[in-house]
Amino acid sequence: QVQLAESGGGLVQPGESLKLSCAASGSIFSSYHMGWFRQVPGKEREFVAAISWIVSITRYADSVKGRFTISRSNAKNTLYLQMNSLKPEDTAVYYCAADDNYNFKSVNYWGQGTQVTVSS
Repeated sequence: QVQLAESGGGLVQPGESLKLSCAASGSIFSSYHMGWFRQVPGKEREFVAAISWIVSITRYADSVKGRFTISRSNAKNTLYLQMNSLKPEDTAVYYCAADDNYNFKSVNYWGQGTQVTVSS
């Protein structure tokens, strides 16, 4: 069992930065691929970024490529998402995810989400 808890969300202005964290319980954190997803009301949850459990291979949605950076610390059981040059369209609830498959087609574990609002 893996429990995930996101933090770091908030209200920022366009162009500003924010860093999300996801603390994972359990010693098997390092065995899972980790990802970030986001969701706005009335829309499906969408993929944002992922990082593999070994070698830390990363991939990003086109909408955030070049602005967001995903990273992980297996020693601290923590996943991060550094978000720069934020836009109003980045406003969403951001979820942390853990999956034993890098395609994240069937996520094993979800966090409870943290709200990010980008507005002037």
